[in-house]
Amino acid sequence: MNADAGQEAGAAATPLIEFRDVGKNYGNIIAIEGVSFKLRAGGCTCCLLGDNGAGKSTLIKILAGVHKPTHGEVFFEGRPIDFDSPREALDLGIATVYQDLALVPLMSITRNFFMGRETEFVRRRWGLPYFDTKAAGEMCRTSMAEVGIDIRDPNQAVGTMSGGERQCLAIARAIHFGARVLILDEPTAALGVKQSANVLRLVAQARARGIGVILITHNVHHAYPVGDAFTLLNRGHSLGYFEKAEISREKVLELMAGGSEIADLDHEISEFSRRDDLGGTAAAAT
Repeated sequence: MNADAGQEAGAAATPLIEFRDVGKNYGNIIAIEGVSFKLRAGGCTCCLLGDNGAGKSTLIKILAGVHKPTHGEVFFEGRPIDFDSPREALDLGIATVYQDLALVPLMSITRNFFMGRETEFVRRRWGLPYFDTKAAGEMCRTSMAEVGIDIRDPNQAVGTMSGGERQCLAIARAIHFGARVLILDEPTAALGVKQSANVLRLVAQARARGIGVILITHNVHHAYPVGDAFTLLNRGHSLGYFEKAEISREKVLELMAGGSEIADLDHEISEFSRRDDLGGTAAAAT
């Protein structure tokens, strides 16, 4: 193997994102403890799975620069990172789409798409600056079309869009502005079946473009088809990091729900059914 090939292999082996024994405390409250996982470079989707209160949102807020870890290390392309603000994470190419999407319903699609980055389309007329709505709208329409979203009118208010369309808008915006890591916080939580499929299709497209995706969800059936690796959390503790070839969908579900809890639930349901059957038999006899 020549030197160039060795360097390329080494770069490919270095994870894009890596957490090592990361923990976060809020005073005496332990939010997460001893969490380790990695996001491979070259287009990979790592799913963070866990029930409500498992610590998923805390974990991604550390990566997004909102919080600092109490202990542990976070690496980006092999280099340790310690963000002081979300802007630093964004400048490095780490974009986060939160559940509230950070969209303004009364503003147009175009205005929302370029919110905070309007300088690209600021023009001057008679010495006065103005926002070139037409040019920005065309760019917005083109960028949305590139990810398979056909918008009717870039000037329509975001409030008129469906939940799935808003989610797609937020994802397309992050991709357009050069996200290298795309963090999605429960993107399908409030969506129907068809809208969820559209969002998951966007996740697959982002991965195909070489973007690293961290998908936070509690829905195994959404995560498993698009995921390449899985990190499972339970009450702030990691249950392990697994490559897709190492774990089945059923095993992921069992670890999330707790095998003993599921077994107890099955037993309770069987008892209820048995009692109903006995009650129906006694009623028929009388």
